[in-house]
Amino acid sequence: MFFKTNFVSLIVCAASMLLAQPLRAQSPSPQTWDLPHATAVKDLGPRTYHFDVTYYTANRTGEIVHRHQVTADYTRGLPNNEVQWKNVVDAQVDGATAPFPTTPKLDFMEGLRYRNDIGATMSPDFFKSFPPTAIMERNLVWDTGMFELFGQNYFDQLKLNEPLHIDKDQDVKLPDVGTFRNRDVVLEWVGRSQRNGQDCALIDYRAFFNPVTIAMGGMTMNARSDYWGEIWVSLATKQIEYATLYEEVNGEMKLPGQDTPQLVSVFRIGNFTPISAPLTASANSATNAKN
Repeated sequence: MFFKTNFVSLIVCAASMLLAQPLRAQSPSPQTWDLPHATAVKDLGPRTYHFDVTYYTANRTGEIVHRHQVTADYTRGLPNNEVQWKNVVDAQVDGATAPFPTTPKLDFMEGLRYRNDIGATMSPDFFKSFPPTAIMERNLVWDTGMFELFGQNYFDQLKLNEPLHIDKDQDVKLPDVGTFRNRDVVLEWVGRSQRNGQDCALIDYRAFFNPVTIAMGGMTMNARSDYWGEIWVSLATKQIEYATLYEEVNGEMKLPGQDTPQLVSVFRIGNFTPISAPLTASANSATNAKN
């Protein structure tokens, strides 16, 4: 009986090894772990993303005392390489669990349209139609430009699991707001994944110990920013299929009329999610033929 049991076990083991052979044969070869180089982003038509960012203000023990949420719809792939913002909503509430109040869309961002160029959004007059206090709405524009810059512009330089330092001690002037210094921005291609039916490169980004100063409306803040996140980028089109953003800002803030600054700690979480897909190449050709 002992021999028979072990004989059967050997047969089962051998069969398992044979069944496993096709799986090993289907594993990606080392050559497939390269990013496509010199490939432009394929915009086959307008594509809309929903961007939601929630700011959490906490006390020293981590209790959330205030939440501030900004949500918006962002569309790229428009004619002349333009992008557009719609349905931008800004809401605030005290505490950790209370629902956000219903608030109207922001008129100054409804239909905002411009050429997709992150450098242009740093010009002094770009936000001339924005109220001085609309910092979160400026962040929508800059964060989206960051996702596209980090996710789409460095395929030629990224290598699997090798950190790429793209900015060191770079000062960025934030128009009408203040200054920000990137100590060391690091990108790292950490693997392959799937999003929305697309094979994607998963790119990690991070930058820590970044000084930030803000001066507006009589309020001043001197703080430190640490931010990081992930970007899923389609290998076929270089379109962003999903992105996350995490940032913690700690520092001192002085409000108008205050003599002594107060400590401030804000943590924000953002999600950048496609809500409509561009036309496929075949559908796009058919549409053009009809027109």
